[in-house]
Amino acid sequence: MLTRLREDVAATAERRESEDEWRARETDAGVLIGGVVHSFGELRVLERIDLEARPGQVIGVVGPSGCGKTTLLELVAGLREPKAGTIKVEGETQHQRRLTRCAYMPQRDLLLPWRSAIDNAALALRVAGVSRQAARRQVAADFERLGLGGFEDARPDELSGGMRQRVAFLRTLMAGRPVLLLDEPFASLDAITRAELQSWLAEVLAADRHTVLLVTHDVEEALYLSDRVLVLTPRPARIAAGLEVPDPRAPDRAAAVSSDPFTELRQRALRILGGES
Repeated sequence: MLTRLREDVAATAERRESEDEWRARETDAGVLIGGVVHSFGELRVLERIDLEARPGQVIGVVGPSGCGKTTLLELVAGLREPKAGTIKVEGETQHQRRLTRCAYMPQRDLLLPWRSAIDNAALALRVAGVSRQAARRQVAADFERLGLGGFEDARPDELSGGMRQRVAFLRTLMAGRPVLLLDEPFASLDAITRAELQSWLAEVLAADRHTVLLVTHDVEEALYLSDRVLVLTPRPARIAAGLEVPDPRAPDRAAAVSSDPFTELRQRALRILGGES
């Protein structure tokens, strides 16, 4: 009886310390997730996910198909509410307020086929009430920077897959939100185009310094673009490991991904995904 009482007291003290640590970190974290559980009916998808992304930090998330990676982004964005646990985006826990702080780029580019590239990129500004001319002027300043110069008036079906993804990413940036949620942004592209866009995105993220959660099934992509990579288990997803990246977003991508430390980290991530400890 006395032993059980001592265990209960110790557990309560540990829980209180965790809550105190949570409150202390609240103002420092761009995204803070604590003990998040989610299910769809009887299907448990996420099991006690803990995650912290500091302002300006890129967190990669990899895991088996169907383990709940997209669901995690939807929860952070406020599109869903978790069954248990807490999510804070810049200190906000209410889903409506989280939504105003996140820009979500889904797997498909979802460009409107009847709009030009520049009008697609300006869509978030137009929704916010900015006039068409003013929105186009604001977006035009970034077209050259993102490698889209000369294609402002092209329709989506006139663009390559890589250019469509750039337009979709620019549309996400134009939302003006501090947190970017990127869901398999290059999944539909060939290997050469993916590598080119990874280098391009590395430069953009280095310049713009958003807080980013990047979901991808490509371990190399996650390790190259992220400061830290979380490896999830099969459903219900738990965090199997957190891997610190030694040289995130290095200017020379080819040299970075072929280096010994990077290769060792990639192999470690793949072993964890394969069920090894």
